[in-house]
Amino acid sequence: MTTSETSRFVRLRVELVLEIEDTGELTGAALDRIAADESMPDEERTHAQSAVREDEAEAIAYLVDPFDLVSEMPGVELTQASWSSEQIEYDPDAEEWDLDEEDGDEDADEDEDDGNVGVGGVGRP
Repeated sequence: MTTSETSRFVRLRVELVLEIEDTGELTGAALDRIAADESMPDEERTHAQSAVREDEAEAIAYLVDPFDLVSEMPGVELTQASWSSEQIEYDPDAEEWDLDEEDGDEDADEDEDDGNVGVGGVGRP
């Protein structure tokens, strides 16, 4: 396949599991981010503050910015982003959390013959 026949778009999927060590610090940082967002309408700000106070996963969602992940990457521009967070049960010893194994998600069958190349991630301490 020549360069002109391949897509210039790449979907990057990242899955992270975070351990919350200080709920107050996390919530405070999210509330500060919400307060600093001058473009957020007051009604939305009130809703966001309430959600962040009730759910640490919401606080994380307000602190994660996909643009930050790629803003300094040369030769790319973020075209679209979506993300979510949720509280989960986590057992690092469970086979389902082994990041060294193939993903095996429901999209694997769809991507099988599309010429995409998967790259494994490297964990950071």
